[in-house]
Formats: sequence, structure tokens, C-alpha cells
Amino acid sequence: MSTTSPRTSQAPTKLQLLELLAAIGTAQWRDFAAAAARYGLTSTQARVLAQLEGPVPMRGLATLLVCDASNVTGIVDRLEARELVRREPSAVDRRVKNVVATDVGRDVIRRVREEMQATHGALDTLDATESATLYALLERLRPTMERDSDA
Repeated sequence: MSTTSPRTSQAPTKLQLLELLAAIGTAQWRDFAAAAARYGLTSTQARVLAQLEGPVPMRGLATLLVCDASNVTGIVDRLEARELVRREPSAVDRRVKNVVATDVGRDVIRRVREEMQATHGALDTLDATESATLYALLERLRPTMERDSDA
């Protein structure tokens, strides 16, 4: 990780931006994993729960997690045993199984996010204008990043 910071009179380089995004992403991921562990979840199990805004096909979870579909089966089995998710047949194709968060699962992932103390503390250092600016910039980057990661 680079310890140099761009001079205020010059725009940061792409490399400096990438290093900063990577450092923040790593710290946020560690915070997420620590909060998840307090609920007996691995970071991957918590990530699955976080992806379940609605029904997601098993194969879709494998794509989101960038792993083999057989790995998703074990992860979902463990979440299902704790009644945090359930499998449902797809309304479109009965051969496809969708994973859906239960009310308990949604509550657990909400609490995990609420307990990410390091991340919340970092965000608390921003004033309302800075928070709005950061949000707008991240929203602007998101579609391109998500589209490029799907390719």
C-alpha cells in the first residue's frame, strides 16, 4: 500500500485512486467479516445474505461469489440449517432453485451491517456535504464497475 498522497494542487493518479479504493475495500471487508463472526457467520455466508434482496438462483449466487456452484450448495445448506434462508422453486423454471432470505436472515444481515463499527466510525468523520458527494461519486462509478465485472 502506498503511503504517498497526492499534492493538493494535482489530481491523484489512477494508481493512487486504485490503491485508496483497495485499502478502503479491504478495511470494510475486515469490518464486515468481524461483525458477521459475532453472529456465527463466515464472511461468505454473510455475503450471501447481503445479496438476497429478493430471490436469487443458486447459479446466480455462484456468479456473484465468483465460485463454483457446488460451493454455493454447501454455503446455502448451512444457512438453511440455521433458518436464515430457504430454497424455493423458480416460478419461471421449476428446475431452478432460488435462494430467499427469511425474516430472521434479513434481521441478522441488518444487524451485521449496523455493527460494522470501523466503517460507521469512518463515515461519521464526513459532514453531510461530504457524505452526499461521496455517495454521488460512488453511484456514478457503480454501474460501470458492475457492468464490467459481469463481462
